[in-house]
Amino acid sequence: QVQLVESGGGLVQAGGSLRLSCANAGRTFSSYTMGWFRQAPGKEREFVAARGWSGSTLYADSVKGRFTISGNNAKNTVYLQMNSLKPEDTAVYYCAASSSYRVGPSIGQYDYWGQGTQVTASS
Repeated sequence: QVQLVESGGGLVQAGGSLRLSCANAGRTFSSYTMGWFRQAPGKEREFVAARGWSGSTLYADSVKGRFTISGNNAKNTVYLQMNSLKPEDTAVYYCAASSSYRVGPSIGQYDYWGQGTQVTASS
């Protein structure tokens, strides 16, 4: 069983930084693709970043150069470092895991989801 638990959200001023963590509290795995998605009020859930088990990464254009996804296989945890935050980054951020090796942005690819953590960047 995969159980994803996010932490690290909060309120920061525009231009600030936050680091989100996603831990798998269930069965240990190292071969899943991990992703971060976000959903702002009144908008659809959108892709932010993904990391394959080999370390390959993919980013949405809107966060490229500002956000970094990384992982610690020994701790079974994936991180999202968010720098230069903008008000438009405000959303609930979700961690997701996919049993596919494909490092992709499609929501349908991901089998497991965390409960989400709120990130607010104030102007």
